[in-house]
Amino acid sequence: MNIWTQFTNGLHSPLALRSLFSGIVILTTLLILRLLSKLLDQRIDNLTKRYTARKTSAYIVVTFSALILLNIWLGGMKGFAAYLGIASAGLAIALKDPLTNLAAWLFIIGRKPFIPGDRVQVGETAGDVIDQRPFAFTLLEIGNWVDADQSTGRIVHIPNGVVFTQPVANYAQGFSFIWNEVPVMITFESNWQEAKKQLEEVAERHSAIRNETAEKEVRRAAQKFLIYFRHLTPIVWTSVADSGVVLTIRYLCDPRKRRSSETQIWEDILHAFAAAPDIDLAYPTQRFYDNAKEGAPPGSGHPS
Repeated sequence: MNIWTQFTNGLHSPLALRSLFSGIVILTTLLILRLLSKLLDQRIDNLTKRYTARKTSAYIVVTFSALILLNIWLGGMKGFAAYLGIASAGLAIALKDPLTNLAAWLFIIGRKPFIPGDRVQVGETAGDVIDQRPFAFTLLEIGNWVDADQSTGRIVHIPNGVVFTQPVANYAQGFSFIWNEVPVMITFESNWQEAKKQLEEVAERHSAIRNETAEKEVRRAAQKFLIYFRHLTPIVWTSVADSGVVLTIRYLCDPRKRRSSETQIWEDILHAFAAAPDIDLAYPTQRFYDNAKEGAPPGSGHPS
């Protein structure tokens, strides 16, 4: 009898009551989770939807139970203040990524590293910005398995927070053109001086900078970001490779017209070289040496 009296009296202590109520809350939570799991398994056949529903319901139940436990152990005004502090810290940790995305959205709106309509590359993903929201922005993807910066047709959603951790390249901001290069290889026997002259004429026709007004606009925009180019006009660089002379056309073009401008340049080159008998395009070849026919005759002092 004395033992039972001591036990019942101990239940009236604050620590014992809190422990008892906490145990009830935990057991109730586990029971609810189990019942919800069975109910969702019976009602939802789709595996993906079932997984999402189970995770969401579990988050809600556990969060609600955690709030009840905090209220049990941190009752009163002082406890409530401590509870708010713990809850705030917990939310900051649990919602780290969403809060980062929201801060990045404010940065994007204020600093404007890009706006809808711009063509950008973020990390390894490139595309045209078609939507901006508080937690993510959307790109219409370009490149990947498609050549020359053309659209793949895929829509890519990227969390805003990546602007704090990944480099962001804007194709159109400030300086509205990009440099493009077209390497053209001709044989060593070709008249490379004439070929270079023809390529310079072709590049001049297709360069995005073809008048003084456009050139002034480019220079004015470039000054905003302290960009300095000595030459904005197209140029043809000369180098030598294993199979011939390489003449590389370098010119300014609209970012969205890189492939079309390159196509027009190559068509002009093919027409121009077809009309020039002393210019031939080079390509890898193999030569087989027959020593019996091409080697030095026996007794000439050269090894046969």
